[in-house]
Amino acid sequence: MLTLHTAPLLRRERDGEPAPEQAVLVSGDRIEAVGPLAELTSGYAGVRVRRWPGTLGPGLLHDGPLPPAPTPRERVHALLRTGVTAVLAEHLADPALRAAAERSDLLVLPTAVVPTLRPDGRADLAVHGVDGTCLVTVVVGRIVHRRA
Repeated sequence: MLTLHTAPLLRRERDGEPAPEQAVLVSGDRIEAVGPLAELTSGYAGVRVRRWPGTLGPGLLHDGPLPPAPTPRERVHALLRTGVTAVLAEHLADPALRAAAERSDLLVLPTAVVPTLRPDGRADLAVHGVDGTCLVTVVVGRIVHRRA
């Protein structure tokens, strides 16, 4: 199923300039296209459209120890609530923590990379409000966090 994610602003890279009227087309767990909302809406008639407030961009990379919490699952969920979709392997030495990260489909990376939104990339997205609060986290095409 195709889903078009859009927000008032879109960043293709975490620190890139936000552009208005853009969208990300997701097919399953991959990004199909990134481009102008009008173009993607007309090119994919009947696509499900998810309109989010704030700025849509790539999921974040967490490059430090995971936050403390009572269980490994809660430690991973604490990341998802901030828009994190990838973590460095060096911070997952505990097998229970690594298993929780893998069950959540977090991308485990050997080294840091700059997250970007690009066709055929993983559908890892985050929407942040003007105050920086994460409103939505999408990991491999699935909404895993949504602020009420």
